[in-house]
Amino acid sequence: MPRANDSALVTVRYWAGARAAAGVESDVVRGCRTVADAVAAVDGLHPGLSAVTAVSTLLLDGRATHRDHDLPDGSVLEVLPPFAGG
Repeated sequence: MPRANDSALVTVRYWAGARAAAGVESDVVRGCRTVADAVAAVDGLHPGLSAVTAVSTLLLDGRATHRDHDLPDGSVLEVLPPFAGG
């Protein structure tokens, strides 16, 4: 996996309630070294999103990830909030 760097460009995609909270389908953020950095960046862009990201599953390039994971340049981070239903 490529190494993360300070100028990494990351696309953050939102699903369901995360999309509703953000008011957009996605954002692009730069300069994030970890998943936590990217989440903090988008939380800062959208008031109310932090309540959703706090309980969401995060996927990095299609795989479940943790907030301390490095972000390679060009990666895609997806925010999937818990889904209700049965």
